[in-house]
Amino acid sequence: MAEATTKLPVKPAKEAAKPGVGAPGALDVLRREIDRVFEDFPSLSFRTSLHRPLLNFEPLWRSALSWGLTPAVDIAEKDGFYEVTVELPGMSENNIDVKYSDGMLTIKGEKDESTEEKQKDYHLSERRYGSFERSFTLPSGINADIVEATFKNGVLTVALPKSAEARKKEKKIAVTAK
Repeated sequence: MAEATTKLPVKPAKEAAKPGVGAPGALDVLRREIDRVFEDFPSLSFRTSLHRPLLNFEPLWRSALSWGLTPAVDIAEKDGFYEVTVELPGMSENNIDVKYSDGMLTIKGEKDESTEEKQKDYHLSERRYGSFERSFTLPSGINADIVEATFKNGVLTVALPKSAEARKKEKKIAVTAK
């Protein structure tokens, strides 16, 4: 006697999403989720000055070639003077302007860089340019007559000496434990 056969319905297999073709990668999903979490905190400033997310990844080569809108600055109080250090790679001292007036230090600069390379089978021409201006309000008591700015190896250093009167006002206060 012949056995009865039952046919089961066959469903076609779903194709797996291929990475990079329409389907977001795991890191992209994680980055978006982290950005969304930080956007839920409006009172905290986890965003940069250009309103880009803090964890916005960009290729290393792109950030290395771009000219930042504002250079990195360090301000330190040393014995008898304030020191402002500004990183300005690729610039020359001729393109930097430093002014001190009424307790305000202003540093301006402009970078205009172009390279051109011609070979037998190609021609490469790149131009990068931009300007910046940073201003800092400094405490009173700076002797404006002897402010000094030096530029070496892409680093601008501005020394702002304290006046004799400002140095006298400083008082060391002892800290005691109870």
